[in-house]
Amino acid sequence: MPPRTSFETIDCSIARTMAVLGEPWTALILRDLFIGITRFEALHARLGVSRKVLAVRLNRLAGDEILVKHPYTGRPERFDYVLTDKGWQLCDILLAISAWGDTWTTSRTGPPALIHHRLCDHLTTAEIRCSHCGESLHAADVEVTPTRS
Repeated sequence: MPPRTSFETIDCSIARTMAVLGEPWTALILRDLFIGITRFEALHARLGVSRKVLAVRLNRLAGDEILVKHPYTGRPERFDYVLTDKGWQLCDILLAISAWGDTWTTSRTGPPALIHHRLCDHLTTAEIRCSHCGESLHAADVEVTPTRS
């Protein structure tokens, strides 16, 4: 079997993002960090992922500067895993994925979680908007122009 292509080397923003986000469990780890679960044991208990896989994923996210490890005890050494600005911005993608999932994969009982916007104190869903005019941005309404050939 030929070696798997490394998405990190493909000259494409989607491919390079998926190199970070696309590993199994990574998005769910980020989801839990986003909602405030920051300790290894709590992540392990909530996710049900193996300790080895969780450790590898957390170390990869730390290496990619998506999170930082803050020690909270020295013996044994234990850490809180805290999102960086880069990590918080990656969680914005998770909000968009969640909005898609709420529309297309939710059961009859409705979405499994609601998003509350603290600034306006209302429930909301993520929407992608044009940074220039503020209108909703949909893939069918854009043209992609490569910057390199």
